[in-house]
Amino acid sequence: MEIYLVRHTETICEKGVCYGQSDVGLAEPFDSVFENIVSQLPSEAIIFSSPLKRCVILAEYIQQTIKTISFEKEDRLMEMNFGDWEMKNWNEIPPEELNPWMEDFVNISVSNGESFIALHERVGDFFSQLSKETTTPIIIVAHAGAIRSILCHHTSLPLKDAFNNNVDFGEVIKIVL
Repeated sequence: MEIYLVRHTETICEKGVCYGQSDVGLAEPFDSVFENIVSQLPSEAIIFSSPLKRCVILAEYIQQTIKTISFEKEDRLMEMNFGDWEMKNWNEIPPEELNPWMEDFVNISVSNGESFIALHERVGDFFSQLSKETTTPIIIVAHAGAIRSILCHHTSLPLKDAFNNNVDFGEVIKIVL
């Protein structure tokens, strides 16, 4: 089974802002970037997307451009919940909160948010439910955190090394199960 992991394109947030599960829009214009993404995808697919609009806008564009067997919004594909840090500049987060998390982001939860292991468990729950019997390619439109989690799951990379998986805005990564 072919799975295409697609990260949303750049957002309207200034660089350095922690926006996790905040529902922010996409930076425009994005049509040419979307066309480039679609050029890397199969002509027919099943699409799953994070429900956040930065993913849904791209997923709907893909849906309108290729033959779509089905399209579902999937909550388990949301980005990490950064709790009290949402929409704050990373430089504004007090070091006594940020530093322990930076040292062990896998296990330490953000205040009123989640840890990477919590994200990995919910994304893994979704990923394990994908039918390995389908011959139709699957497109997953999501966020860097969710995609890194899937790549860790797929390659058995330890979660502490998840950031070794570079996932750029608008990047398409193909994996085969």
